[in-house]
Amino acid sequence: MPQHKRTKKKKNISDYSTSILNILRKDHSKPFNYKQIAAKLGVDDASSRNHIIKTLKKLQGKGSIQEIERGKYILAPSKNYYTGVVDIAGRGQGYIVVDDLDEDIFVKNKNLNKALHGDVVEVYVFKRKKKGKTEGEITKILQRKRTEFVGVIQVMENFAFVDCSSAKMYTDIFVPKGNIGKAEDGDKVLVAMEGWADNAESPMGKVIKVLGKPGEHNTEIHSILAQYGLPYEFPHEVEEYANNLDTSIQEAEIKKRRDMRKALTFTIDPKDAKDFDDALSFEKLENGNYEIGIHIADVSHYLKPGTVLDDEAYERATSVYLVDRVVPMLPEILSNNACSLRPNEEKYTFSAVFEINDNAEVVNKWFGRTVTYSDARFAYEEAQYVIENPQAESHEMPSQISITGKTYRVDPAIARAILEMDRLAKILRKKRMRQGAISFDKVEVKFILDEQNNPEGVYFKESKDANKLIEEFMLLANRSVAEFIGKQNPKKTFVYRVHDEPDDEKIAALENIIKRFGYKLNTRDRNSTAASLNKLLHDVQGKKEQNLVDTLAIRSMSKAIYTIHNIGHYGLAFDYYTHFTSPIRRYPDVMVHRLLQKYLDGKPSAKEELYEERCSHSSDMENLASNAERDSIKYMQVKYMKDHEDQDFLGVISGVTEWGVYVEIISNKCEGMVRLQDLKDDHYVFDREEYAVVGSKSKNVYQLGDEVYVKVKNADLVKKHLDFIMLGHQNEYQPRV
Repeated sequence: MPQHKRTKKKKNISDYSTSILNILRKDHSKPFNYKQIAAKLGVDDASSRNHIIKTLKKLQGKGSIQEIERGKYILAPSKNYYTGVVDIAGRGQGYIVVDDLDEDIFVKNKNLNKALHGDVVEVYVFKRKKKGKTEGEITKILQRKRTEFVGVIQVMENFAFVDCSSAKMYTDIFVPKGNIGKAEDGDKVLVAMEGWADNAESPMGKVIKVLGKPGEHNTEIHSILAQYGLPYEFPHEVEEYANNLDTSIQEAEIKKRRDMRKALTFTIDPKDAKDFDDALSFEKLENGNYEIGIHIADVSHYLKPGTVLDDEAYERATSVYLVDRVVPMLPEILSNNACSLRPNEEKYTFSAVFEINDNAEVVNKWFGRTVTYSDARFAYEEAQYVIENPQAESHEMPSQISITGKTYRVDPAIARAILEMDRLAKILRKKRMRQGAISFDKVEVKFILDEQNNPEGVYFKESKDANKLIEEFMLLANRSVAEFIGKQNPKKTFVYRVHDEPDDEKIAALENIIKRFGYKLNTRDRNSTAASLNKLLHDVQGKKEQNLVDTLAIRSMSKAIYTIHNIGHYGLAFDYYTHFTSPIRRYPDVMVHRLLQKYLDGKPSAKEELYEERCSHSSDMENLASNAERDSIKYMQVKYMKDHEDQDFLGVISGVTEWGVYVEIISNKCEGMVRLQDLKDDHYVFDREEYAVVGSKSKNVYQLGDEVYVKVKNADLVKKHLDFIMLGHQNEYQPRV
């Protein structure tokens, strides 16, 4: 275990120039005299001080430093300083991501100067790229990304260390005896960093929460939330405020709204959904067109700015969907009751109502507050059954249908509505794809859990026609609301969901990998890139490499974000797009509802700075939630594999690095690593160009995309990591039955 050293040994300084420049560089706006420099260097004899004075004069003569007052020096102004964000890589080294630079700045561990992953820092570039990397040194930490960390505590007699779970955290945290609290040796804890002395190798911290014993289910799930600073309980005052809200439907409020309670209305959601924030209404008009309403829970009716409830919802910004639970943005009284469009209940809604002709063209549209009544609740499986059984269109449709042993009642009028809306949705989708939209139907991994949340099985969630029906009408509402505000003159401040064009280098890297599977892209222009990406995603469906190619294709895309500056949505091929349809689980949708109502009421434009700040916060929280969700899936995959350690699995090589080969199991999408040191039959060397490792003597090759058999060597629940043992290529190894 690393030792916590309170002081460092004095260095034997032979050349003061570098040391003086480093001191001035670390705080280049502050002037230093020779006494202050001597103190920083830890020397106090007359000879050393004289040497420092001479070196200062020499550096001044060279133009490296400036004397701004008698005897006080600063570093000469330089264009070599940049502000960026730290990205910690392997071995505790890092890169500084700077917006204005094409290339990241490499920083060795010794030059990180106590900066941690995600910190905003000032970096000094001292080595420009010729053949090597652009290299620099961090001179100032401008903003800590985080000060709370999750890890396992090791308690000694008079102090403790917390070994942090994240691979991005290159140091442990020293905890004095008085700051250990009730933590016991081996506990998983949340520790707050309280400072990092100049002469200390580790930061000092204080245990603020004991999460439990490593490897236990609740400990690991709560650790994931704590790791990303996500709450799993509401403060008492927020729950109390929500529980005291008047959630009854009032006649006076109904009079302010468009009454759509008589329109045929229903919801289609996952079978295990607890909140229903969107419903569809359907009516055939006398002129032969259809009136289709997209009705969204009117969360903003209850969520008032300036209240503790709104402050909490904004801070959370999104619900978090972990593998065994939902951490909601709103308390249950709202998310599962007042704002949930449950069947046979009247609800306040915010609606986008469209008149659509037989060719799925929008003839007319209306936006505003409504009151609705849901006639029925459908699971996707039920709606899919209706779509796959066209006899539903006639009155011969059975009033009851049986799906996987369960019996459901189906109203023939709703069955006809679903079939007609499915037909229109398919036209809308076809038009969207023709305009350059990209179809990411990535397979989702889901788990069958027992009562103790242990994974009993794995299944894949696929997007079928019923899912796509809902998707198309939600997209229509989102796009139309954004277009309605975006085209107003004078310009109005609004919340857009934007998606930039993909980075050329990432697309080139994707091309390089997929050609090994026999695929190619046409990147001549925007439309040809989109069309060939769609062809690629279609061609890999059902193939062993599907998940790998899907993942790589998604990574080659830019990230979608929230902003007031509209640049359109590349992936959807929309010039205007926003999020209007899920205010129960996304705060940006609440902002969109408020702004839309504000502009429908003829009020002036909202403040740009305020909304851009809120957009940025919402994007950040969405990213954290996404990481937490991914970690919870990874944890459950490791847990599942721990119970199958004696089995042989067929997988596909999904990544190759200088330290190991990553293999994704085809039957359950669990990914693990075969370390090169565990390939015992030969000494394997990494071939970067070929995405392969090659045996020195045998010339045996393990290459990206190869099918291989593996078994579990180690399933680490705490680190959420799988180590595999390589059993051999698919055509060479006979698996155990």
